[in-house]
Amino acid sequence: MLFIRLVLTMGLEPFLWQREILIDDSGWGDLILGVVIGALILPDHKYMERRISVSSFQPPHFKNKKYLDDAIQIVQEIIDVMVDNKPVRFKVCSGYVLSSVRRYLRDLGFHVEEVEITGELQELVEESYIKWCKEIGISTEIQGNKRSFWTFLEWVAKDPKNRERIVKTGWKSWRQKWRAKVYEMSKT
Repeated sequence: MLFIRLVLTMGLEPFLWQREILIDDSGWGDLILGVVIGALILPDHKYMERRISVSSFQPPHFKNKKYLDDAIQIVQEIIDVMVDNKPVRFKVCSGYVLSSVRRYLRDLGFHVEEVEITGELQELVEESYIKWCKEIGISTEIQGNKRSFWTFLEWVAKDPKNRERIVKTGWKSWRQKWRAKVYEMSKT
C-alpha cells in the first residue's frame, strides 16, 4: 500500500492501474424488493452480485439507513473476492445507495471514481434485479420492457395483504399515499 501511495504522489497514476472494479446497483427506485449490488472486474469480466434485503428499506431500518451499512458489507466481500496484490481502481456508480461505499473505499486508501455506469455491468445488474422479481412471481411479461412504479403498484394491489411484505414500506410516500391507494385498488 505504501508503494501505491508513493506512485500516486509521483504522478504515475495512469500507469498503475492494472485492474478496475466497477460497482453498480439496481432496484433503488423500485417499489418492491431491496437492491442488487453488482461488481465487474476488468479486464477479466468476472461478475459478482449480492442483494440488500427489503427489510433494510422498511421500518425501523429504513430510517436508520441500514441499507448503507449493508452496501459496505457487500463491498467488503467484493474486496475479499476480487482484490489481490495487483493495483486496482474502483469506478462506483454515483447513486445514493453507494455513497457510503465510495467513502469507505477511499478511507481504505483505494482510488475511487464516481461515475455513471453503462454497458455490460449496468445490463448485468438490471438482469439480476429482474431475475429477483421473477423469483417472487413477477414475470417478464408483467414487468414489460421497462420496470415501472405503476406496474409494481398494480401487482401489489392484487394481493396487498401478502405482497406488502416485499414493499419498501419505509418510504414516506408509501405511508402517506401509496399504501391507501393499493388497498383501495384491491377492492375493485
